[in-house]
Amino acid sequence: MAGWHREEQPERAVERILEAAEKAFIEGGVSSVGMGRIAEAAGCSRGTLYRYFKNRHELHLAYIDRAAREIVLRVRAATEGIEDPRERLVESILRSVAEVRENPGTAAWFEPGISGLAARMSRSSEMIDTLTTAFVERLLEPAARGSESRLRARWFVRVIVSLLALPEDSEAEERALIERFVAPPILERG
Repeated sequence: MAGWHREEQPERAVERILEAAEKAFIEGGVSSVGMGRIAEAAGCSRGTLYRYFKNRHELHLAYIDRAAREIVLRVRAATEGIEDPRERLVESILRSVAEVRENPGTAAWFEPGISGLAARMSRSSEMIDTLTTAFVERLLEPAARGSESRLRARWFVRVIVSLLALPEDSEAEERALIERFVAPPILERG
């Protein structure tokens, strides 16, 4: 397979594979695309693909982690000027949902019938756990930080996954749900 050499930088090889996986997810659907199809899309052999990812779950997790990092960076940039923690939380959730919906690669994870896979992957991802816990802790008053921060972050992720799997009819309805039923419990003092 052209362009794949043992000397290739592992980071670049992983990136090439993840880019190819994204294209395959968009074209064929996340749940039906196997490792053979991803290897073909990446222009490498299955053996090369398995050198970087021991199974499909590991590849899926790497894809989710990469997407989460990119989304968090964009959401942070879009909300960094918002001082009010409640408003920043609401805008961060809405912006996260919009980011996933706007990218065909991440939106493919929430096609009807497979959102359970996305939910399981979000629970498996240490990257998502770390990023959201850090985000939630920055919103909380120092007295409210601590052992419940991770629990609050998990709720934050579940809300996003829920909105992606079962969207409301409008952003205004989603905003109202978040403002009324999500922001208060995440931000309340323990």
